[in-house]
Amino acid sequence: MNKAAVIGAGIAGIATAIRLALKGYRVDVFEKNSYPGGKLSAFEKKGFRFDAGPSLFTMPHFVTELFEKAGENPKHHFQYSKKEIACQYFWEDGTRFTAYSDQDRFLNEVETVFGEPASRVKKYLQRAKKKYDLTAPIFLNQSLHKSKTFVSFDTLKALIQLPVFELERSLHSANKKAFSSPHLIQLFDRYATYNGSDPFQTSGMMTLIQHLEGNYGTYIPQGGMVSITNALVKLAERNGVTFHYEKTVEEIKVDQETVTGIKVENKELPYSHVVSNMDVYYTFSKLLPTQKRPEKILSQERSSSAVIFYWGMSHSFQELDLHNIFFSKDYKKEFEAIFNSKSIDDDPTIYINITSKDVPADAPKNSENWFVMVNTPADHSQNWEEELTRLRKIVIAKLSKQLNKNITPLIVCEEVLTPPMIQAKTTSYMGALYGASSNKAMAAFLRHPNFSKRLKNLYFCGGSVHPGGGIPLCLLSAKIIDDMIPVYSP
Repeated sequence: MNKAAVIGAGIAGIATAIRLALKGYRVDVFEKNSYPGGKLSAFEKKGFRFDAGPSLFTMPHFVTELFEKAGENPKHHFQYSKKEIACQYFWEDGTRFTAYSDQDRFLNEVETVFGEPASRVKKYLQRAKKKYDLTAPIFLNQSLHKSKTFVSFDTLKALIQLPVFELERSLHSANKKAFSSPHLIQLFDRYATYNGSDPFQTSGMMTLIQHLEGNYGTYIPQGGMVSITNALVKLAERNGVTFHYEKTVEEIKVDQETVTGIKVENKELPYSHVVSNMDVYYTFSKLLPTQKRPEKILSQERSSSAVIFYWGMSHSFQELDLHNIFFSKDYKKEFEAIFNSKSIDDDPTIYINITSKDVPADAPKNSENWFVMVNTPADHSQNWEEELTRLRKIVIAKLSKQLNKNITPLIVCEEVLTPPMIQAKTTSYMGALYGASSNKAMAAFLRHPNFSKRLKNLYFCGGSVHPGGGIPLCLLSAKIIDDMIPVYSP
């Protein structure tokens, strides 16, 4: 049989479906929602278009290679452009920093604003690149859970240079050792949030994330982030993939430790291969209720979550760009609240994404579509209604002060997203955005593998498994599965 089922139409599930279809499999994708994309979806309200989830697009080659693999020209189906400015940063003491995509301009700006020698920052970035170059072949591009990964030249090369990874110190300690400017340290500490972790706990290994953004750049898809989803769904359909929306998979069927299919609406459907793009926690607890659970992995600390305000703003702010960060005064206190107290600090860092800066149709004239996000703990049964009311006041007050303008009357429409809502919409356990956190030194390497060690023909993709969360890593999880499943031959 050459039939494969993919559970969940998140970005990793769509990419996996494309890859399996190109290998000769008849692929069905089952999605409980009425739309594809999972977190990478969109909605409209009162003339404003909002991307609902991930707002950072980097390493676009992981998207375009899917079109190339299918023999198509990506430019005919998916358009995007590189941003000259990666992000605008704001501090309450009046410091402002423009992070240019061009490295020379970035280094010059660092020296001008923070007083850090450009040569010192360049050396730091080169070290981050070295971490990535040593890690990618054994961690990102293949399964970390196969024995062949550990008996390779790449692994030996990485082990010989183990001190380079700075596993023994936190990301914050690594940054503090490298720089003297508190502002630059905080800016580079922020990259821990790219995988939902705490810069004061996650290892110095995570400086490699700076390399990914700095080396590959930041991009904006022509139709907003949801155009990634839309373009890949169409590519999948052109290659024979069938999407079944509003269809909830109830169980993965197993016979003598071999997956035989799935159960949907009380009907058993036979499949030779099953791929779960569902959060690995719920894959085991809901879809494999009689199978032994990997308790150690499933009990790992959850990553951070978020509260998001989607605001239609009847004003255009010239000082803002696509990506904007308004830092807290005390970063350590903010993360202690998130991961220790399971609460939201009174002075949180605020991220604002405004796609209408580059996609004018996303908002009415002289208006902007604000995606306002605050990092929060996952859902530990906090009173989110109270937290939302309190946080809204804090965010409005902070932004009004920083922008020197009362933004309250400018908010003409609003939607919100909380951790419980994230869990309900995307089946992310506890509303955690990235599955498990990477706060412990080796946590990033201990995610659930992309295959089952016990059940034949069962695979896993998406942000809750190896190699991690975020669009690039989710797409890589699909690529790793592709390498495991052979081309179908009748």
